[in-house]
Amino acid sequence: MAVTSEDRLSDSPFIASIWQVQAESDGSEIVSADMNWDMIVMQQNGKTNLTVWGPMTKAVSIPHTEGSEALGIRFKIGTYLYDVPTYSQLNAGMVLPEASNQSFWLNSSTWELPTYENVETFIERLVRGGLLGRDAVVEAALQGDNPDVSLRSVQRRFQRITGLTQRSIHSIERAQQAALLLGSGTPILDAVYEAGYADQQHMTKSLKHLLGQTPAQIAGIRSIE
Repeated sequence: MAVTSEDRLSDSPFIASIWQVQAESDGSEIVSADMNWDMIVMQQNGKTNLTVWGPMTKAVSIPHTEGSEALGIRFKIGTYLYDVPTYSQLNAGMVLPEASNQSFWLNSSTWELPTYENVETFIERLVRGGLLGRDAVVEAALQGDNPDVSLRSVQRRFQRITGLTQRSIHSIERAQQAALLLGSGTPILDAVYEAGYADQQHMTKSLKHLLGQTPAQIAGIRSIE
């Protein structure tokens, strides 16, 4: 196995999940499209840095080197940093200035890097410091409520905060649903119907682009030579 990983959920209203990985050897891993943005603490070759990584609109292969470690905080849609335009970092990352080997600069202040165990405390400090917030309009739209603004305003606000359109988010969510169905043993044609794709070709194209795998690969079906 090239990497070992673990993740956990959180009761924080800002956090979708917390994860960490360690590379056992040189290699690469496919990272699927994801509508959330992450803060990633990377340790490699004796150096530590913190990167803000924006949403992913396609599957990409990410290289890693033996011994490198990463801690990630994945934020719920609608969460944003006041001083860092996470919406502009689609499929890319921004390394925050290093203050020391265990801290970084943000909003002209020094912040201690979080650990897997104290992420919630770290996030609470950012919120109290006025650096992290959630957008009420985006949150209402995600819950199916009708914000007291026009549809056009909601769409602009959505893209301004998340960097994505609601249609893009729906496409990623549908691909994730299809992958869950396929991984649990649902036949491919049934997954096409249940996930709401037009046909099998449509689902195959979407999953290859967003998840980096075909339906058969996700389902664990071996091709017959």
